[in-house]
Amino acid sequence: MAEGAFRTLAEAEGYADCFTIDSAGTRCYQRGSSPDERAVAAAAGFGIDIADVRARCIDELDLHGYDWIFVMDHENYEEIGRITGFGDKPSIRLVMSFVPGRNDEEIADPYYGNFHDFMRVMGDLRQASFHILGTLAADIGGNATGHGFFAGDRHA
Repeated sequence: MAEGAFRTLAEAEGYADCFTIDSAGTRCYQRGSSPDERAVAAAAGFGIDIADVRARCIDELDLHGYDWIFVMDHENYEEIGRITGFGDKPSIRLVMSFVPGRNDEEIADPYYGNFHDFMRVMGDLRQASFHILGTLAADIGGNATGHGFFAGDRHA
């Protein structure tokens, strides 16, 4: 869901060619699976198509090849930090830390909830994506380039 939210916004704002955007989970048992139907429907409600996304696992990736890693919760933060050594690169941040007033908030896993929970998460991810893109573009003077990565143990 996070990858779809950020990719769609980057495309709409003309930054599609400026970023490599990817996502993977910290739990690998769903590798290769399609998104939850509720996630696909929630994303579609915001004009975002994630139907072709397939679950990947962070063990498939070189995390040091990314400039930024945006995580959904504190557990993901700690796990990714252990893997990367909490070095300067990649910069690991909670996805909601870019949203004013929501610095320490986590994105709750909507899987065990209902469709409304998926819609709330998609709304939060869109809001976070807006602030992330604005911050990254402004930090580098509108010449945004980089590799962003979203990690979570999401079922979505």
